[in-house]
Amino acid sequence: MTVGVDRYTPGMAAVHSAEDTCETKCVHPQAVATARAALPDETCVERATSFLKLVADPTRLKILSALSSSELCVCDLAAVIGLSESATSHQLRLLRTGRVVASRKEGRVVYYRLLDQHVTTLIANALEHARE
Repeated sequence: MTVGVDRYTPGMAAVHSAEDTCETKCVHPQAVATARAALPDETCVERATSFLKLVADPTRLKILSALSSSELCVCDLAAVIGLSESATSHQLRLLRTGRVVASRKEGRVVYYRLLDQHVTTLIANALEHARE
């Protein structure tokens, strides 16, 4: 097995074997054109990347998982994930700014929920995939 650094992963020392690459340098123009046409524009890629970075943090994923079952206030979320209210609030602020959660204030209590069905579906699918 030939092992080397993956030249397609900038900044990362990913290891690949000879079976990870084509043995010949043939190009399938129609397949390339179809794949290129399906690529999202750069703005969409940047937004999606930022979104995925937000949900990739273990603490934030726990928060999102808890919110997938019901709307919760900051102190309840802190109790669920075992973090201080201050630290939980900080994470929620990042998630709110990143358009992943929404909040509403009722008196002196702030409640959070997942922003929309896209977020709910993504979190559910990610957790289901991890369990398989």
